[in-house]
Amino acid sequence: MKERQLAHHAALVEAAIASGHAAKSAVVASWCRSSRFHQLDPAGSRPPLRLTEAELGRAREKAAPLLQAARPVMDRLYQAVGAAGCCVLLAAQDGVPVERRGSPADDATFESWGLWTGAIWSEEHEGTNGIGTCLVERRPLTIDRDQHFFTRNTLLSCTAAPIYDQDAKLAGVLDVSSCRADRTEAFTDLITLAVGEAARRIEADMFRAAFPKARIVLVPAFDGHGGGLLAVDADDLVIGATRSARAALGVAPDRAFQPIPAADLLGGVGAGLEQFSDSERGVLQRALLRARGNVSAAAKALGVSRATLHRKLKRFGLKPD
Repeated sequence: MKERQLAHHAALVEAAIASGHAAKSAVVASWCRSSRFHQLDPAGSRPPLRLTEAELGRAREKAAPLLQAARPVMDRLYQAVGAAGCCVLLAAQDGVPVERRGSPADDATFESWGLWTGAIWSEEHEGTNGIGTCLVERRPLTIDRDQHFFTRNTLLSCTAAPIYDQDAKLAGVLDVSSCRADRTEAFTDLITLAVGEAARRIEADMFRAAFPKARIVLVPAFDGHGGGLLAVDADDLVIGATRSARAALGVAPDRAFQPIPAADLLGGVGAGLEQFSDSERGVLQRALLRARGNVSAAAKALGVSRATLHRKLKRFGLKPD
């Protein structure tokens, strides 16, 4: 890249930062973070920092559940986009790719650009980029060519989507990157759909693996929110929910999930209508949860005496909180 081009991009970035347009543009806002908060220079020429092999090994161990769920999904995604000169990266929550798919014919090019396992793509180190900015903004996005902060990254086009674990916490980012100059807007739109769908599949597989003994229930999409998954135990208590399910049902995503009777969460039959049956233990548990462990309130809701409820709790080995 010619020196004039390097200076031109750096000047554009500095001018945009000085313009005060950060409130109107997510890209300019990221450029501001890169320059002012992380003290990066858009004309900087150092290559991406990289972990040692030992450090990468530890990062992979830490991300083991994510990797297990992601590998088959990455294989399918790469089959769809690899022939178009793209590579697929899975980055952990610190912005370090821990898994990659790419064509051997393109490996030398991608490795020279840092699109490789062990490279550090956090916004703190690389400025505005697909992986790092996705981690900061926690939304699907594309950072295309000169939207990157560093001039040396302006040949890249990167589409990324966040991945959330079974506790609705950010686990990593799935990214499809290309160095090809002929990547069109229409193709980028297709990549965006494919990456988003693949990220949701990884989330679903992680969720199922985290609740192997539970029934997995699909939450329909409504009110502008995508559907999600719930884990329901043998007592009809919801013991887990994906981030999208929490959003759809109005459950705070940033709090530890507390078991909730499925009927309560999904708007089904209320506690006062439940009767004792073969699933009596589940009925008792749900009544106690609704009453926040208050035995008198639970007994009243179930239409039995406090003494009767105590006997049944003892029978099933249940204790009020």
